[in-house]
Parts: sequence; C-alpha cells; structure tokens
Amino acid sequence: MGHGGDRNYRKTRQGLVVSDKMDKTVVVVVEDRVKHALYGKVMRRSHKVKAHDEANTAGVGDRVLIMETRPLSATKRWRVVEILEKAK
Repeated sequence: MGHGGDRNYRKTRQGLVVSDKMDKTVVVVVEDRVKHALYGKVMRRSHKVKAHDEANTAGVGDRVLIMETRPLSATKRWRVVEILEKAK
C-alpha cells in the first residue's frame, strides 16, 4: 500500500442514464449478466448507481462509461468518464 502502483486500475462499467434531475449527478442503470449457480441460465441483473457528472452533460437515455472513485457523498461512489452514445 502507498506505492500507487494500481492507482489507475479502477472498476469501469457501461450503463444507461435514467435520471438527471439532480445537480452534477446522474442515476445510471448498470446491467450484469450472471449465470444461475444451479440451473445455468444466464440472467440479466440490473442495479442503479449514482454517478458524478461535473459538467452536467449527460441526459436521460445516454449510454455512459462510469468509473469507481472515492466517496463523493453518502451515496455517490462513481463518476462519469465519457458519454458513449447520446439519446436520440
């Protein structure tokens, strides 16, 4: 610890913005594909995360890339890295 060797390795996820009503914050739905332990069926699991959007550029329907970061508030642990696709 303290050497900073793995500083740039952080979790990144792609997701869809479902809410942009807050200032500098967007709610992103992140979808995971998990295989059922017993039956082997591939299921789609989704969860919502709040992500920091400094420039307020992301809007509802945009596909964004988010990256894990230090806690920015009580519920914000992610930040928007880039907007991959704007909503139509």
